[in-house]
Amino acid sequence: MANLSKRLISNTEGNFFVDSTCIDCDTCRQLAPTTFIEEGDYSAVFHQPETAKDELAAYQALIACPVGSIGTVTKNPKIFSKAQATFPLPLEDGVSYVGFNSEKSFGAHSYFIQHPEGNWLIDSPRYLKHLVQSFEERGGIRYIFLSHQDDVADAARYAKKFGATRIIHRADASAMPYAEWVIDGKDALFVEPEFVFIPVPGHTAGSMALLYNNRFLFSGDHLWWDRDLQQLGTPENLVWDDAQLEQSVRTLLNYSFEWVLPGHGERIHLPGRDMKNAVEKLIQDRWNRKPSQP
Repeated sequence: MANLSKRLISNTEGNFFVDSTCIDCDTCRQLAPTTFIEEGDYSAVFHQPETAKDELAAYQALIACPVGSIGTVTKNPKIFSKAQATFPLPLEDGVSYVGFNSEKSFGAHSYFIQHPEGNWLIDSPRYLKHLVQSFEERGGIRYIFLSHQDDVADAARYAKKFGATRIIHRADASAMPYAEWVIDGKDALFVEPEFVFIPVPGHTAGSMALLYNNRFLFSGDHLWWDRDLQQLGTPENLVWDDAQLEQSVRTLLNYSFEWVLPGHGERIHLPGRDMKNAVEKLIQDRWNRKPSQP
């Protein structure tokens, strides 16, 4: 819970605030961009919500914050409850952003696919009664796809609760040693008609992406949308092997998708051709740049 005595001076005056426990994970800025902004090493409130829509979004950010660093001087229980009920937050075609990001994964996003053959959880949120009930109402969880070792969070607890099969690559399996389904090698694995496991080593040795229905790419920490540059981004600092990261990004050109749904970073929805162009531009800017002339 946010502490008013730790309120950052960078916040504008008003009801919502961010305190000094913020880990700058960007969750609040994605959910409520009209309220929160990055200031140095923290998020801060730069504009207090004025409309009902903006207030709801600010409460969604408060709820999703992995470390509870967002608070209000005066809580509105009605709007808070309304915001909580929006999670999992529907995106499209049975795919939802779960919310309730976990500190254990530095605030990584997780996602839920409601599917007639069994539901999927992609990476893990905090283990909470609200989410357990929400998943139960939607038919439970059959599979938990873990994109890499950093974002497993409370996956073991959800697996135990729902009897779910956990999926992880062998190179990152030490993070989930009792996973029921361990993937080997670098070849894509086609599972049922709509699902493809795509190994994308680079950020970690065992990073994987999940492609669903040739539309949704759950990319872990391998690929995201950079809203400042208005283009796709990929890790540059926390990289296990940059040459393999480059090859992994190039591999994505073999697939069609319209959504990039990352663990960290902003999600994006583009027409398929535009998405492929965005991947090509990323490769050009990140790896094909010519050395500057003296």
